[in-house]
Order: sequence, then C-alpha cells, then structure tokens
Amino acid sequence: MKKYLFACVFLLAFGHAQAEVGLTELPGPEGDGPISVFYPSSSEDKALQRGPFALQLAWQGEAVRGNGRLVIISHGSGGNPWVHTDVARTLVQAGFVVAFPQHRGDHSGQFTDPGPASWKLRPAEVSRAIDAVGQSPQFAPLLALDKVGVYGGSAGGHTALTLAGGRWSPAGLRRHCDAHIADDFSSCVGFITRLRGNILDGLKKTVALGVIRQRFDDTSWYSHHDPRIRAAVASVPYAADFDMASLAVPRIPLGLVEARQDINQVPRFHIDAVRAVCASCTIIADLPSAGHGAMLSPLPPFKPGTIAAELLDDPPGFDRSVLPEIDRKIAAFFRQHLLPSP
Repeated sequence: MKKYLFACVFLLAFGHAQAEVGLTELPGPEGDGPISVFYPSSSEDKALQRGPFALQLAWQGEAVRGNGRLVIISHGSGGNPWVHTDVARTLVQAGFVVAFPQHRGDHSGQFTDPGPASWKLRPAEVSRAIDAVGQSPQFAPLLALDKVGVYGGSAGGHTALTLAGGRWSPAGLRRHCDAHIADDFSSCVGFITRLRGNILDGLKKTVALGVIRQRFDDTSWYSHHDPRIRAAVASVPYAADFDMASLAVPRIPLGLVEARQDINQVPRFHIDAVRAVCASCTIIADLPSAGHGAMLSPLPPFKPGTIAAELLDDPPGFDRSVLPEIDRKIAAFFRQHLLPSP
C-alpha cells in the first residue's frame, strides 16, 4: 500500500513525465537573437544534431499543454541551449515550457562581449523572451505568464541573481579583482589565460589589473525588475560584483547550486557570499567534488589542454550520475513556487 501511495504522489508531482520533448525556434524581438523553446509534445523524439551534440528531440513537434508555466534558462558566457538539454528535458517532463534567449555578444556563435557588457543586457533579454513566447500563436494558449521561473548558471547565474532582486556594479568587479586577483584570477580575466606559478604570473596580474581598472570604472548600480518572474535558481553564479545587501532578502524565492571545486568562480567569493547573507535561500545542491561545468549536461567535448577544459571539465572523482536527481530538485523547486498548492 505504501508503494502504491508513493507512486500516486510521484505521478501527481511529475504527471507529465511521459511527454516527448518538442523543440522549436522563435525569432527574437527588437533585434534579439533567436529563442530556442523546449516544450511538452505529442510528437515522437528523433535524432537531432546540434553542433557536436547528438540529441533526441521532436523538432517542430506538436505542442501539448503541460502545467501552463514557463521557465527561462539564461545560458553561461559563450554558451548555448544544448549544454542545458538535460535539465530542460526534466523541466519539460514536469510540465514546463522552457525557453532560451540567445544573449547578444556572449554565446557560442559570437563571443565578443562577455562580462559586464553582456550582464547589462541579459535581464531585459529574458523579459523580451517572455514576451515573445507569450505572443507566439503556438504557446500563448498553453501558458499563463503571471508566474515565470528563471534558471541560469555562471553568467546566467548572475542574470538569475539580478532578476531575484540583486543589484551589481562594474566597479564592484574592479574592487573584487583589485583585492583578489591572485585568488580568483579566472573570474577576473575569463578564458584568456591562467596563472601557472611561474615568472609570468606577475606580468599577467599587472596587465589584467590595468585593463580591468580602465574598463570597469562605472560605479552605477544595475538591476532589473520583471513582476512576472516569481522564482529563480542560480547555479555557480558570478556574484562578486553584487551589493550583497540587495540579496539578503531576495524579492522572490531563490535557489542555489554550488560546486565546491569550482576554480572559475571560486565559491568563497561568489556563491558562498550569497549564502552568507541570504538566510531564505534554498540550497538545491552543494556538490563537494564538482567543478564549474558540473551542471552542463551534456558536457561539451572540450579540446584537451585548453583553458576551457581546465576550467569546465569535471575534476577527478566527480560522478555525473548525481545530475538527474539535481535536475528533478530544480523542477520541484519551480513546481513549488510557480504552481498552485495541491
């Protein structure tokens, strides 16, 4: 009897688990890039190639109603939707429509404006993506947009923190790097170079700080409020440039995913700083052996020996079999905060 009751509860919680996953692309509004949309579909999943990724999705499949809610995923710097296919699939199987705006100048097809230049644009791009999905004849009848979720990792996590009520400043990045250039070097310079413990390290730090001090002298605070966004999850976010007081009491429920072996955004300067001030935040996952790229699934085939591989590949000992359960916890977080109580 207990097993039967558990099965009933599971089916109520994830009643759309047998749905196929459709994929389509909508034009971005106001000159934005395309929006990739994953959604519950009655069409059959088939083999679909996107870049190096062999996926199983119903391209242009027939959309069916799920739970009536939308989740926007903000990809990381230089990212794309395909590295988040597995979490998108889990969300769709829980009933959500999932949309990915392509962030201008900071995606896998155009990596020209990462960092604060992109961070200023991303939250409004999320809002316009909500508009575009809601105005689509395909999805408008299937969705209510008064409660939308946002998920993001790395630079996308920065977007999620902003949409949760945080405010940040380019000058905050400069102050952080002035104080911690050696301890959090990759957060300050990105995928350009790394410290190697040799004679060149001093020159690298001097050049990096010179560029950062010149480029990031803007002391303005940046924020973005969209009342439709009612829950957010930030995974391994860039957070050192935030006014932490603005995240002490987020305006919406905020979930966090942490990777303790992250050398790209060293936890103590980023997500741990958020955790320290945010008593109401939900810790969805705290992964002791995971690196910065842990939640990328499928993981890109990084070229061995590259800086991207060093910063994003899994550290020895990390077991990717834990990811499906984390994806289900993310889906459960959004169900809890976006759907009516049973």
